[in-house]
Amino acid sequence: MENKKRARIDFKVLGRTLKYLIKDYKLRLFLVVISLLVSTASSVAANLYLQTLIDDYIVPLVGVQNPVYTSLMKAVVTMIIIYSVGVLSSFLSTRLMVKASEGTLKKIRDEMFVKMQRLPIKYFDTHSHGDIMSRYTNDTDTLSQMISQSIPEMFSVVTTIVVIFIAMIVTNIYLTLVVLAFLGIILLVTKFMTSRSGNYFMKQQQAVGNLNGYIEEMINGQKVVKVFCYEDRAKERFDKLNEELSQNVYNANKFVNCIGPVNGNLGNTLYALLAMVGGILAIKGIGNVSVGLIVAFLQLSRTFIRPINQVSRQLNSIVMAIAGAKRIFEFMDEEPEKDDGYVSLVNVKEENGKLVETTERTEKWAWKYPHSDGRLEYVKLEGHIEFFDVDFGYEENEIVLHDISLYAKPGQKIAFVGATGAGKTTITNLINRFYDIEDGKIRYDGININKIKKDDLRLSLGMVLQDTNLFTGTIKENIKYGRDDATDEEVYEAAKLANAHDFIMRLPKGYDTELSGDGASLSQGQRQLLAIARCALCDPPVMILDEATSSIDTRTEKIVQDGMDKLMEGRTVFVIAHRLSTVRNSKAIIVLDHGRIIERGNHEDLIAQKGQYYKLYTGAFELE
Repeated sequence: MENKKRARIDFKVLGRTLKYLIKDYKLRLFLVVISLLVSTASSVAANLYLQTLIDDYIVPLVGVQNPVYTSLMKAVVTMIIIYSVGVLSSFLSTRLMVKASEGTLKKIRDEMFVKMQRLPIKYFDTHSHGDIMSRYTNDTDTLSQMISQSIPEMFSVVTTIVVIFIAMIVTNIYLTLVVLAFLGIILLVTKFMTSRSGNYFMKQQQAVGNLNGYIEEMINGQKVVKVFCYEDRAKERFDKLNEELSQNVYNANKFVNCIGPVNGNLGNTLYALLAMVGGILAIKGIGNVSVGLIVAFLQLSRTFIRPINQVSRQLNSIVMAIAGAKRIFEFMDEEPEKDDGYVSLVNVKEENGKLVETTERTEKWAWKYPHSDGRLEYVKLEGHIEFFDVDFGYEENEIVLHDISLYAKPGQKIAFVGATGAGKTTITNLINRFYDIEDGKIRYDGININKIKKDDLRLSLGMVLQDTNLFTGTIKENIKYGRDDATDEEVYEAAKLANAHDFIMRLPKGYDTELSGDGASLSQGQRQLLAIARCALCDPPVMILDEATSSIDTRTEKIVQDGMDKLMEGRTVFVIAHRLSTVRNSKAIIVLDHGRIIERGNHEDLIAQKGQYYKLYTGAFELE
């Protein structure tokens, strides 16, 4: 049965987690260990001092007329000091662990975010964004709980059990045997309960990720949900995921939450049993048992049994934290985006008819191409793109592009036309190497793009997509997203080029207007103009326009199209458009069908051929 699987700690994951803690906080952890040892020693010393307090200071005063309490008060003060040392040590260890814990979690989150920047686009296309977010939040929260509380408490518990066990043996062997016999019962009960809950903690963390992913989808798609009256069905799906999470939480905690009360009552039973056995031993004169010894041993036994509850509770917290850590490390161990390129993009200037690299920002760029023979070549960045017999598939053995061959000379506008799924966007994803091809070659200014460093390749490309992405911040900051070093004047010029300046100036704070929620306060056309301005500021030689005007009204489209026409001047441009009126002036129009090029030519040539493009343009056939 599934619910009988036992809780297991993945020590490999635990060890990897602890490495983060130990590497940066050795001294702090050493002080934590010392503080916990002092705290444990203080607790044991206080328990043992009870015997001295009772037998040497309280019992002698029983029945004495006009007793003097000076010695007793000194003994009480001594006990208070012992307890105070323990309290201060516990306080110190807690404060030290909070700093170490948060520092460790900060480092883990930093590494997760850095890793996220290195992951290929394919990872985000195949994983729920809400589940990724859950690894940053819920999973790191469970890890924080383990590092700051569970691990120190486990260390304290183990130390306490060992020290108190030795103290009990020294105090009285007979009463110690009674504790050991009863301890066996408590351990069996604890094992029974923890073994039936551990495997559900991993499922709990996965269920949290699934639920967060669904919530994120619903938030992003609220307009669609309402338009299609999907609320009831959305709630049904949410209820199902919520019930799955609730059931896993219930299964993980239904036994664990019983451990404390059950073991507490068993501890009380042991307490009574020890009092009875101790009394009998005192009456019989066996083992030199005194009233003070019985009281001290009862306190030792209570201190000895209490950690058993803590062990079981913290053990399950550790199991849950390791489940979260496992998900975090799975994310961190994902294959990063591979980049074997060695050709870089540099600023150059002309000296004596030759291109010379410079650290100054110029209007000229070149590919810095080191050859295998040691020769260093600077190839002028012009924007000449060529495809040679390219095959590509998102999955192995599922080819979606077949034998694609095309070229775009510097300054030319190439348009892709075809039904949804024909491969238009896929081709543009290959140009910027979001995905790598299966077969064939793609050359950029005569250089195989596999030899070009991905960051440098993408720096030379500008993209304006149908779905624009704006970020929290001012309009100015959004336009400068690709060029932090741009001056305000350059930002204004880019906005004017994109026809965005006028609407920006009509906003309450102009370029300093704050945006949030992906620029929800702006119209689709305004957001698109900002995306064009952002691209214009980077001044790339190659532009990719992926259905940039498909969701804009006709009047706004004219403004956006005018801005894009200015942006496209002198650049190599790849255009994907459903509205064929926007691609009439293209140098070449390529018609795709099921990943194959079926027609190519300019507008007039394709109309004259009366093929697929002619049917699309005249309305005899519609794009799906």
